[in-house]
Amino acid sequence: MALPSQSDTTMGADQNRLYADVKFLTSLKPARHYRNLRSLNEAADYIKTEFEKLEVEDGGVEEQTFKADGRQYRNIILAFGSRDAPRLVVGAHYDVCGEQPGADDNASAVAGLLETARLLHIYGSNLKYRVELVAYPNEEPPYFATQYMGSAVHAKSLHDAGVTVRAMLCYEMIGYFKDEPGSQRFPNEQLAALYPNTGNFITVVGRTGQEEFTERVQALMQTKAKVDVQRINLPAEMGLAGLSDHRNYWKYGYEALMINDTSFLRNPNYHQPSDTIETLDFKRMAEVVNGTYAAILGL
Repeated sequence: MALPSQSDTTMGADQNRLYADVKFLTSLKPARHYRNLRSLNEAADYIKTEFEKLEVEDGGVEEQTFKADGRQYRNIILAFGSRDAPRLVVGAHYDVCGEQPGADDNASAVAGLLETARLLHIYGSNLKYRVELVAYPNEEPPYFATQYMGSAVHAKSLHDAGVTVRAMLCYEMIGYFKDEPGSQRFPNEQLAALYPNTGNFITVVGRTGQEEFTERVQALMQTKAKVDVQRINLPAEMGLAGLSDHRNYWKYGYEALMINDTSFLRNPNYHQPSDTIETLDFKRMAEVVNGTYAAILGL
């Protein structure tokens, strides 16, 4: 795979940095899943080191540790902005499902989170909200939809502390795109009639009742992202709307959504050993980050 030229990275998100982050995470052996704590901690250490390089004056890096089945896990948190301001959370999980490199799921999203941090650092401290960038373990089975998800621990901590939360944006699989007609699948014919059948767009995913919020995020992303940004709101009970860490913020009444390339509805490598770095589109991934960054500043 050819790396992007430097001329492609002078504005906004840097494709080379995204590539380097994904390369590190997908190179970890054994796979960074819940049982392989050494690799999982290597991933956490890498994220923490990249966060610490930014030397944020008004915030800083913290670890939020917790235990599941006797094993210790770590949320890695970087905060920008005043502690007294309402919170805006941007998150991504760094674990994988089983013995696979997890390039799209979810190294792409962690790379997006790290690049978002770098862009916010360039922007400075004139933020409307206290922006918390959080990297979570335990999004994948067997802890999915349990209290042992890193995001469940983080969301509960905000609620217990009485923090005002403006929103939560979840990066979940942001790197797989295809330009062939028919490359995008759908769970039913009704949805297929509403959206493109070519898998070259990114989607803002919320639950029913969040239409105004998802529309706002979509509109803000469209101002900077040179990639098609779609949106969808689905009933929570349908399942598809809550397939990542944002689900845990709904419990406390927080506005939360997922930014996603539609996962297994597009990517045949989902939860497979074939989910490798060579399958990702870093140019479009950078545009997703640019759009999300615009949403963070505009909300």
